[in-house]
Amino acid sequence: MTIVDTKTSFEGVCRTEKNVKVKERMLLVLNVVYHGKIASQVARTLHKSKGWASQWLKRYRDEGIEGLKDRPKIGRRPELPPEVEYEIREILKDCNTGWTTNQIEELIIKESGIRYHHNYIYYIVRKWGFKQKVPRKIM
Repeated sequence: MTIVDTKTSFEGVCRTEKNVKVKERMLLVLNVVYHGKIASQVARTLHKSKGWASQWLKRYRDEGIEGLKDRPKIGRRPELPPEVEYEIREILKDCNTGWTTNQIEELIIKESGIRYHHNYIYYIVRKWGFKQKVPRKIM
């Protein structure tokens, strides 16, 4: 946890920061903590909400300058290996009757062991150039 002791050293760290979002958060901390301004007024100046200001000031108090940086996002979808993707695409191409999203989901799980949300499977199928199988009324 790095909390900078003096205003001058914090300004130096702020000047060297390259990430615009982090720099904006540092300006908030600089104005509130070191210049004694009111958080809601600084937030309004930065076109942000009071809640935004409170969140970042709390993270600065708890974690220091590192708390002002973005945390890595969790829950990223696992990528299908290219070989497995190729196999699945070939299976889909060979079928004349079409596939439902549930069938494709089961195929992906069977071939790779990776489980995707059914909404994401629709996205993958579109990315591969396939269209959704839609039942039509026969008149």
